Amino acid sequence: MTPGLRVVIAEDAAIMRDGLAAVLGRRGHDVVAAVADADALLDAVSAHRPDVAVVDVRMPPTGTDDGLRAAMRIRRDYPDTGVLVFSQYVEADTAAELFGDAPAGVGYLLKDRVADVGEFIEAMVRVARGGTVLDPEVVRRMLGPGRPAGPLDTLTRREGEVLALIAQGRSNAAIAAAFTISPGVVEKHIASIFAKLGLAPSDTDNRRVLAAVTYLVSGRGRDG
Repeated sequence: MTPGLRVVIAEDAAIMRDGLAAVLGRRGHDVVAAVADADALLDAVSAHRPDVAVVDVRMPPTGTDDGLRAAMRIRRDYPDTGVLVFSQYVEADTAAELFGDAPAGVGYLLKDRVADVGEFIEAMVRVARGGTVLDPEVVRRMLGPGRPAGPLDTLTRREGEVLALIAQGRSNAAIAAAFTISPGVVEKHIASIFAKLGLAPSDTDNRRVLAAVTYLVSGRGRDG
């Protein structure tokens, strides 16, 4: 049996917040704090150092993307705490920032697309253990219109191997060492990957992150 997780919930809708806390408690998890705003979320994570924080996007103080911004601070300041964004909203630009260069221990699910409690619990546990969970709709929004989300079959075997290591958060130097090739060759593989995935240079998008989430959401990055 999976040991219970220590969880912080950040959700400004009281019924949703209390209901989620009750469900997690019945499933053997310890909800150490359930808060209604982004500032309280940061305080709770600092005080309790939970295994995972479940975070809504839009909450006080501004009601915009405060939850997502707080999630980014948690990623930076408390890297051992997983972050599962659970919202009805997709903030694509901020989501790309959240995943950064290493998307381990991060998830983003949409409330109206989670089929059952078991699916949610499984995602939360995966994130707490350092995995990545992404709703395909989130990836579609991150990639933007006109960018295909699944042309992975066009990659060569080596390009697929390089992309797998990118999705694990490996640097170019680490990828070069893994395959005993030069950093320059790695850069050529990555440029080819970006081209085949339709990821053109952009001032606003992190192509490395988008390539990684495309790989992960395809199912090729799942354990086992």
